[in-house]
Amino acid sequence: MLDQKAWQEFAHNNRSRLLDQLPVGSAVLVRSGEETIRNRDVEYSFRVNSDFQYLTAFSEPEAVMVLKKLADSNTYTLFLREKDPEKEVWEGRRLGVEAAHQLGTSQAFSIDMLEEQLPSLLDGCDTVFVSFAELESWSALLHPVIEFAKSKSRQGMTTPTQLSDLDKPLHELRVIKQPFEIEKMRKAAQISVNGHLQAMQNVRPNLSERQLQGDLENGFWQHGAQREAFNSIVAGGENACILHYTENNHLLKSGDLVLVDAGAEYEFYAGDITTTFPVSGQFSDAQAQVYNLVLKAQQAVIEMIQPGVSYDAMHKKTLEVLTAGLIELGIINSDGESLQKLIDQHAYQPFFMHGTGHWLGMDVHDVGDYKKGGRWCKLEAGMVLTVEPGLYLSSSIQGLDKKWHSIGVRIEDDVLVTESRCEVLTKGLPRTVQEIENWMQQYSR
Repeated sequence: MLDQKAWQEFAHNNRSRLLDQLPVGSAVLVRSGEETIRNRDVEYSFRVNSDFQYLTAFSEPEAVMVLKKLADSNTYTLFLREKDPEKEVWEGRRLGVEAAHQLGTSQAFSIDMLEEQLPSLLDGCDTVFVSFAELESWSALLHPVIEFAKSKSRQGMTTPTQLSDLDKPLHELRVIKQPFEIEKMRKAAQISVNGHLQAMQNVRPNLSERQLQGDLENGFWQHGAQREAFNSIVAGGENACILHYTENNHLLKSGDLVLVDAGAEYEFYAGDITTTFPVSGQFSDAQAQVYNLVLKAQQAVIEMIQPGVSYDAMHKKTLEVLTAGLIELGIINSDGESLQKLIDQHAYQPFFMHGTGHWLGMDVHDVGDYKKGGRWCKLEAGMVLTVEPGLYLSSSIQGLDKKWHSIGVRIEDDVLVTESRCEVLTKGLPRTVQEIENWMQQYSR
């Protein structure tokens, strides 16, 4: 169960911090989102918009928040579904308009009254902030609202003159995690760890990828997850060379590696881990060499994480370690070229084609800029990011020695930037070849 009091305090502070950044005469509109049909009359499980949860701590669909900042006051208005006993029997409980004061609102209305009430709510506001990622839907709503307000100008109603992107100021807040959030992220990380350990414990030849996914996600549910943070990737053998493989419908073969990229969501915060381990519990020499190289790159990046480090420096370090290792393994032929020249020529790209990580938070690929003013951001305390180098030696790569075929390795951990260095939130996993083999041997069948 969520600690509603703590969540309400967190959301209240977030609203205040956001409005502090905006000029007087601003209005902020954020939607919770709507339920979506999967097929015929079956809906996808609803998950509230992260920005809305961050600002309201309210997770029902079909709701809109309106914040207003004037010279003498700030107001928080919520539009939401009304109580409906008949629908609640079929679809679940609703908070209802009368109880919305529990969320700290200044006032609340039925969602059906949104278009009717917006003109008066926007009266006196010069600028309306909405997410430009949802600009089309907001424009469809605001156009008739502003037209109506203009028609009432002789009665003294004023209308906004500017539309601005909310994502910039709001996501700037979200990229630096507060202690409340870090607590949730530690929990999400450790729930994710338990799921991956359960998968490693249960893997065996001729098990299907889907069955292993079941073991993995059962580990999430057993330790308190509310949902998966994203669609789980369970990829055996050649499938591990497909970065976003989610079919998970092949049998796991003896002698293959399996790559598992999955994370649990706990109280709206995501974990994101990738483990790679042998289906039979024992790495081949070639698999171990590739795995060790990826682990070396990951550890080199984690060791350099601290406040002040430029975001792109981590990726550069990954490229240096992986490219040098691929040359040493004979996978890349240097032809006498320098390491830097080979990196500049993207010699690594057939084997490593993605970034070294991403921001992590309420969204698995969390919000926040990576560059500001054309320059890479520098790490700050409170940022959380993944570190996930990989190598993908597909059998389709021309000229690749067969001993490397179908070896896909990615190693990913979640890392919090602290005041001095960093903290690996996803600690507790066996990571070296020896640690993995020793750990899996306990559960060999």
